[in-house]
Amino acid sequence: MTAHHKVTSRLPQFVQPIARRLPIWCIEVLLFVAVGGAQLVVDAATFIGLSHWGISVPIANVVARMTGALLGFWLNGKITFLKEDERLHRVHLGRFALFWLAATAVSTGALALATHTLGLVTAWMIKPVIEILLAIVSFLVSRHWIYR
Repeated sequence: MTAHHKVTSRLPQFVQPIARRLPIWCIEVLLFVAVGGAQLVVDAATFIGLSHWGISVPIANVVARMTGALLGFWLNGKITFLKEDERLHRVHLGRFALFWLAATAVSTGALALATHTLGLVTAWMIKPVIEILLAIVSFLVSRHWIYR
């Protein structure tokens, strides 16, 4: 089974004829965006909820990113970037953890700065923008390093 067929066979039946005409990287982008959307909702909701309940912005952000990351690591490893052996390995988790730590440091620093200078409500609004920018970098890192 080719890698392209492996990816398209996981899609809903009605989408498969269209997906077979697309390059594999396009399908990966679409799946990554879908998984990322789910991650963003979980991450943002967790961040807003925790910070609203009085947990500091840096701690709320780390917990929120961790919650979204666990969902994203598993879904992207099982759906978006599935390899021939169809299993996630420790090396994938280690690479993911290294990238996640760097991205979380960037995200947390930006949100702490936004909260300090612009206020908590503005930080809530900026959070999705920061995460979307990091998602673009994350796709490239995931495709070419984490899941390979």
